Amino acid sequence: MSTAETAQTEKLQQQDNLVVHPWEDFNEIGNQTRTIIEGSDGIYVMDSDGNRLIDGPAGMWCVNIGHGRREMADCIAEQAMQLPYFSPWSIATAPAAVLAEKIASLAPGDLKRVFFATGGSSAVDSALRFVMFYNNRKGRPEKKQIISRQEAYHGSTYLAAACSGKQADKKDMDFADELVHLIPSPNPYKRPAGMSLEDFRAAKLADLENKILEVGPDKVAAFIAEPILASGGVIVPPPGYHKGCLEICRKYDVLYISDEVVTGFGRLGHFFASEAVFDILPDIITTAKGLTSGYVPMGAVLISERLVQELGDSGDDAAIFSNGFTYSGHPVAAAAALKNIEIMEREDLMAHVREVGPYFQERMQSLRQSPIVGDVRGMGLMACVECDIVKDGKTDEKLSANAGSRIDKHCQELGLIVRPIGSRCVMSPPLIITKAQIDELVGILQEGIRRTEADLQAEGLIEA
Repeated sequence: MSTAETAQTEKLQQQDNLVVHPWEDFNEIGNQTRTIIEGSDGIYVMDSDGNRLIDGPAGMWCVNIGHGRREMADCIAEQAMQLPYFSPWSIATAPAAVLAEKIASLAPGDLKRVFFATGGSSAVDSALRFVMFYNNRKGRPEKKQIISRQEAYHGSTYLAAACSGKQADKKDMDFADELVHLIPSPNPYKRPAGMSLEDFRAAKLADLENKILEVGPDKVAAFIAEPILASGGVIVPPPGYHKGCLEICRKYDVLYISDEVVTGFGRLGHFFASEAVFDILPDIITTAKGLTSGYVPMGAVLISERLVQELGDSGDDAAIFSNGFTYSGHPVAAAAALKNIEIMEREDLMAHVREVGPYFQERMQSLRQSPIVGDVRGMGLMACVECDIVKDGKTDEKLSANAGSRIDKHCQELGLIVRPIGSRCVMSPPLIITKAQIDELVGILQEGIRRTEADLQAEGLIEA
């Protein structure tokens, strides 16, 4: 690293301190020294000091086709020159129309109607508003309650955030608590000692059914669930859980929203995971992130044709869904999404993920050897290492909660960015990653964990 690079990095960090980042700690605002990313290529990014690092989180679960795709840049530029924008209210654009048809062809079952949003949060918010609109048109204005889960994450808009169940995110914030009910997380790692997966699944299904009965089937409108709870720590529910949840929802006339903002577009080796991986056909699917591989912001809501047809038959007056965004179906974003899907299909990235995903999971399991690692879990190309740091024979939650950041710091020095979430290190690399690159990633992560363990021992926080 040259003196000039150091000076430039420091200047950029000072400028960056004017930015209020997501999840900003206002006790530390203005005093951060964040890594500055300036370049990228494939699965790698380059920081302002000239270091090359593996992009372990794929940006934020999203750079699925990898960084630096020239044809994506050319497509975006070409569309911006041809038509950068037009209002989606009463005028159609070709890219959005073609994209809707393409998404519908990839979607399972009768999920053929596509509402365009600007990202994951606005997609989830739109799905929830659609459910309320649907029940109003059906003459059931009292059927508005939503059931979600602890440790879930569904977005940052007001209604979507209310459906999120990460307790650390609830501090000092307000939510639509009168509309949302959280049931316990289906995290097998947290199940009582000695309980089988089958019994745990039965208990989690009972949580959903009991909550519906408690609130009242005539009042519960929807159950929203990520197939895998992503930001909650890559929580993979026990086999059969989602199918059981859908059966309960059908029993009580509750709509099932599958939040595939993370799992959609290849993360689990399929364009959509709900049916292909978890054997369910939900009423609504939300998606974003991998839809454009993060090159341009975009989200979408896929709605069952059955629901749409019911609304068309719900009365003589106009059935207007008064929900939308200035940038719904943005032509540049739609063009980017079409090119993204073209690349995925041409390179058969779904098959590639199904091939390397099991290898990734197998290699990640080797990290269990560390005494500070409590669990390693995941599916496809998403995984989580959860630290469980024991002091004086008991798990020290406060000490564990800082483990992710400690590991990330060491990993960045070694050439890898991980996503630290409290005691967890989350990994979701670009889908183009090779087995050799997986070995490189896991090797660095293993050394980062080892160095963190050594630090804790040197500080006297755990026994050597």
